[in-house]
Amino acid sequence: MSEFQYYEFLAVDRSLDADAQAELRAVSTRARISSTSFVNSYNWGDLKADPMDLLKRHFDVFVYLANWGTRRLALRLPRSHFDPACVERFGLGDLISVRTSKSHVILDIERNEENQGDWDDGSGWIASLAPLRVGLLDGDLSLFHLLWLIEVEAEMHDGDATEPVSNPGPLSAPLAALAEFLRVDSDLLAAAYGTGSTRRRAEPDLDRVRAVVAGLPEADKTAYLLRLYEGHDPHLGLELRKRCRQEATAAGNSEGALRTAAELLERSDQLRNARLHAQEQRAAAECRRREAEEAKARAQRLRSLAERGERAWRDLEDLIALRNAPSYDRAAVLLADLKEIAAAARRPDEFERRVAAIGARHSQKRQFLGRLTKAGILAG
Repeated sequence: MSEFQYYEFLAVDRSLDADAQAELRAVSTRARISSTSFVNSYNWGDLKADPMDLLKRHFDVFVYLANWGTRRLALRLPRSHFDPACVERFGLGDLISVRTSKSHVILDIERNEENQGDWDDGSGWIASLAPLRVGLLDGDLSLFHLLWLIEVEAEMHDGDATEPVSNPGPLSAPLAALAEFLRVDSDLLAAAYGTGSTRRRAEPDLDRVRAVVAGLPEADKTAYLLRLYEGHDPHLGLELRKRCRQEATAAGNSEGALRTAAELLERSDQLRNARLHAQEQRAAAECRRREAEEAKARAQRLRSLAERGERAWRDLEDLIALRNAPSYDRAAVLLADLKEIAAAARRPDEFERRVAAIGARHSQKRQFLGRLTKAGILAG
């Protein structure tokens, strides 16, 4: 297969005006361009622009896939709602790079894996991954825990390295999609997050939120209302929810025990061994089931053949008379069945006499006799 690259960009916070679309059309004459997206794939050649430059200027989400193993997700977030310093607590390496400007933060995640598995043309991923951006703006940093786990899988951390935050619980649907996109080992995921249903963040009850809102400084309340009136900030609701959640849960927040990389890998091995053992058990049971069905079908076929009596031997002569390879093969199979029937009826001598007679009558048919010899019906 020739090389293949897939590029897709998505605008979330604002749509592309006519000038922006014209600029993008100059980049590619064959791309699918709309007021919110840019999509193109290449079997030869490449995108005639820097993807990070396009993301910085026009878009909020970027997905890239190449058939030699590169997979990439980049998210642009408003700096007013996302602090890039929060990434540092996770101690991540080259898997993610952080670019900052006065107005935005770009998180660029890239993984290169030679084992690509099933063919993937890249379509559909951006719809599954774009909600990760909302989660980050809402204060959910579980994405970085997943990236740390990928580095554990790649043996980029010592065995005694502890996870940067306590177990964030079952993966949300967008994080599960990212794990699939980046081809994270399923057993390691199960070891880290369990196999339960997707996570829903626990929200404080409305009475507690009401108390937090009532306790906000008057200046903050006025600022929130003015920003709401202006209507220019699509993330105002997320900001207020994040603040209420943090203040409402701060008193009762306590982290669980932190696990080490070695513990997670050991648990992953245990789950893998159990899964493979279960697969082997299922395969063995399926094999026994098929063998039982085949034995039952063969027994029924032999009973039907035994009931035919001499007609079966006449059918055998008819097959031999056709003098062609397929008929000889069918005749050999029929004789093998008749031999088994004779053995079950304790008449092997009678069978041997009839086979010897057949061999004598058809002594010139070497291909036929060769098949009987190979099947163990006729002595060499």
